[in-house]
Formats: sequence, C-alpha cells, structure tokens
Amino acid sequence: MEQKVYKWINSPENITAELLEGYTMAYADKVKLDGENTVVRTNAKSEDKVAIVTLGGAGHEPALSGFVGEGMLDCSVVGDIFAAPGAPRVLEALKKFKRDAGILLVVLNHAGDVMSSNMAVQMAEAFGIKVKILLTHEDISAGLDTPDEDRRGLAGCVPLYKIVGAAAEEGKSLEEIYEIGERFNEQMATLAVAMKSCTHPQNGVTIAELPDGEMEIGMGQHGEGGGGRSPLLTADETATRIIEPLMKKLEVKAGDKVLLYMNGVGATTHMEMSIVFRKAALILKEAGAELVDGKITEILTVQEQAGFQMILGKLDDDHVEYLKNRKSDAPYWAVV
Repeated sequence: MEQKVYKWINSPENITAELLEGYTMAYADKVKLDGENTVVRTNAKSEDKVAIVTLGGAGHEPALSGFVGEGMLDCSVVGDIFAAPGAPRVLEALKKFKRDAGILLVVLNHAGDVMSSNMAVQMAEAFGIKVKILLTHEDISAGLDTPDEDRRGLAGCVPLYKIVGAAAEEGKSLEEIYEIGERFNEQMATLAVAMKSCTHPQNGVTIAELPDGEMEIGMGQHGEGGGGRSPLLTADETATRIIEPLMKKLEVKAGDKVLLYMNGVGATTHMEMSIVFRKAALILKEAGAELVDGKITEILTVQEQAGFQMILGKLDDDHVEYLKNRKSDAPYWAVV
C-alpha cells in the first residue's frame, strides 16, 4: 500500500535520472553521464588498461557511482531505486568499454544484479568483448558455513573497487586483477545491524518493521531479514556480537593486517559508530591483529535506515599498497 513520501523529490518516476544528473553536475570534473543512467569517468582511462565496471540500483548513494573516478571504477550502470539495471543497458556499457585488455565486471550478489550481469556477459560474447565477473558475497548473516552463492554482497564492494582499480591503473592484466580482487574478496566479511528500516522513496512503503527498542543483526541493505533480532544492546555489546563472528569467519590471528570499516546506512550518527568502532578495534588489538586501515563513514546507504555494516578484511601486502598508497580521485574516495 502506497504511503505519503516525505522527501525532497519531484516526480517519483524521475528520482534516478534526476539524482544522477545532479550528482554529475556537482562533480563534472570527475564524472559524467554517458547513456541512460550510466556514469563514467570524465577523463577516460587509457584503453590499454583493464576497465572496471559495476552495476546496481539507485537509492544507496554514494554507492555505487560515487566511486567512479581515477584509480577506481570506470563505469557504474545504475538501476532504478533498489533495482538492478536490465541486461541490455549493462551490455551497452560493456560495448562502450570493449578493449583488448578486457573488462572486470564487479557484481554484488543479489538476484537481479547477478541475472542482469550474467545475461549481459553472455550477449557480450557475440561482440568479442573480453569480460570477467567478480562476484562479491561477504555477508555472513546466513551462517559462517553458508556457500558463497547464498551470501549477499554488501558495502565491502567499495574497498574492493579501490584495490582492483589501483591494480588496473598499474597496468596489471585482467587475470592478475581478478586474482588480486578475488583474494581480497575471500578474505573479507561483513555483518549489518539495524534498529529501524527504511522507506521506499518512490512510494513511501516501509521495507521492514522493527519495533522500538529492538535491533536486528544481519538485516540486508534492502531491509531483508537477518534472523538476529534482539532487544537493543549497548555499543560495546553490539560491537562484540558483530566483530567476534567476523573474526571467526576470517580466522583472524596475531600478526594479521586487517581493515575495519563502519559503514553507516543512513540514519546512524558518527558518534554512535565511533563508540562501536572503539570496542571492535580493542577486540582486534587484544587478538594481536594490526589495524592498518580503519574508516567510520557512509559509503553505501539505505535511505533513512538506522544501523551500520561492519566490514572486516584480512589484507595481504599488495592489498595494503593498493588501498593506502595508490592515488584515486573519485568523488567519494580520494587518495593523493
């Protein structure tokens, strides 16, 4: 049932097109529109280097288009709110970036995104386009032993964009970039928690219901249930409940170099996330892990959902180099 939408929008059906137009106007030196709801770099990468392309629905800003730019993505194909773009538009993007070096297509593991990307890649074969899919699947809410194909891709795609983007700028081959990215992908785990769901900005419908004073560990980035509902815990209790299974999944041990990101999903303050981060970082320190990359930020949001995604990754030396020391100049991720 449709409800009143209380947001600064115009026509609900024009949200995606208008937000992308505004976004590319604000950062015109870095990004531009090229075709229907497709964001590319203003200054294109040399065609002798692998192109990095991704796809996904709008409504999660700054993801995914906020990470198009030098040293990261070359192209983001944007679907409607919370919806995958169709395979024909993904194919058009692949055709634009056809090159001998090839294309790495980074796909978050959600049914629509996977279906569109698989269909587009199959169609791309007829045009002689060299493309390889890297599927992110770091959500552990379904269980530590859940097969990769049954785990969702969450905000962990963003540091992966930085790593593979830097490797592409360096001139690595498609096969080398895939290996670097997939190695990080397999050493990354994410777990989300929410205390309030979001509403769909086109119709005002609440995606999921959470009673006041309760939280749900494992809620997905479209309000999907995670099965971990409980009374609201303190920051330290919440941090412990989340970081411990992440560490168990990755088998974190003394001496490991790790990444720890707190990704706010819309309505949770940096104050709260900083307090949660503090406890998680202390637990990692007690385990002897070396925190080499930490962030408290908003890289993938879910409208006004209250909660966060905690991302933990074990980093090899090349991952540290690509994340921390290689230049990027995307609107929402710059390294000088």
